[in-house]
Amino acid sequence: MTNELGDIGFGYRPRAAYACDPAKSRGRLFDEVESPTRTPFQRDRDRIIHSTAFRRLKHKTQVFVAHEGDHYRTRLTHSIEVAQIARALARALRGDEDLAEAVALVHDFGHTPFGHTGEDALNEKMVAWGGFDHNAQSLRVVTRLESRYAEFDGLNLTWETLEGLVKHNGPLTDARGKGLKGPVPQAIRDYSELHDLELDRFAGIEAQCAAIADDIAYNTHDIDDGLRSGFLTLDMLEKVSLPGSILEGVRQRYPALDDVRTGHELMRRQITMMVEDVIVSTTANLARIKPDSADAVRAAGETMVTFSAEMAAFEKELKAFLYKHLYRHSEVMRVRNEAEQIVNDLFEVYFADPRAMPDGWREGLDRADDRIKARSVADFLAGMTDTYALKEHRRLFDHTPELS
Repeated sequence: MTNELGDIGFGYRPRAAYACDPAKSRGRLFDEVESPTRTPFQRDRDRIIHSTAFRRLKHKTQVFVAHEGDHYRTRLTHSIEVAQIARALARALRGDEDLAEAVALVHDFGHTPFGHTGEDALNEKMVAWGGFDHNAQSLRVVTRLESRYAEFDGLNLTWETLEGLVKHNGPLTDARGKGLKGPVPQAIRDYSELHDLELDRFAGIEAQCAAIADDIAYNTHDIDDGLRSGFLTLDMLEKVSLPGSILEGVRQRYPALDDVRTGHELMRRQITMMVEDVIVSTTANLARIKPDSADAVRAAGETMVTFSAEMAAFEKELKAFLYKHLYRHSEVMRVRNEAEQIVNDLFEVYFADPRAMPDGWREGLDRADDRIKARSVADFLAGMTDTYALKEHRRLFDHTPELS
């Protein structure tokens, strides 16, 4: 990129033919003058980091409620870890690192307080009005709910970042527009009518890097948090193929190493193994399919960025282990049940009387129909941190669970 500041690059560096090229971005819903110092994807990344929604992630649950301990992952630290892995993958595959990072950092914006528990509870409350989906909510946040700019709502991100946000886990519809996993959330359909996100096609290689980075990150750091909590032990992990094989190697090399450092050795080696497996597997996929453009990746009819068959089997086994021994642990379930009650209570209060919500949220809702009122309540609730939801519940109710 050459401009009045000279030919200093700004990220317009050589990349593979199949990568998303910021110089050829499909643009933004609202036209803006291009930055003289940043590519469009770098600008997206910066807008995401400076948003209110990004800061709120620091007090939103990953597995353990955010205030249970300073060292447990939150949605914010999880997103940063995903971004680091996504960048590493995009760099190795000669994709656009900044786009991969942007998708990774924004992918959890729509998560409610208390993790998937809050999402399940809110979806149940919203069933009569189209349900609640955290991916669709992320899109609402960055296209409507963030209020930072004079000329538009949202962050006005590029088409490629929004495509990655919506489709990082694959297409949402078939060629006829029928949802592949049930109805496509209305928020996604509405935006796509304005700025066609091609819901029947795959996302670019960078979004695919972010998607598999998400799996690598939580499959690893949830083990770390599980060990810290005491719900998991190294002896339990020995019986699971992937971490078990790594632990065997660590103990052979460092027979006197304490459990804490052994756990950390497990974490870093597992991430390395999974990342390197993805690079080898994806390189083989690219050699087989030979995409010559970003659109060829989208039209390939399959995910390009994948684990090998062996690693995919290991990852599936590990997920099943974590689900049984961590996510469904009796203490985690106790906290989840109490958190679900908090979300249910708050929704019912706000829906019955929108005046219970603060200024900026309640205006006009006393005259709105139930669909609009319910969606506004869901927007307000979904944006809450764990700590704010607890504070609001204490304000409105005589008894609030401590969740610890």
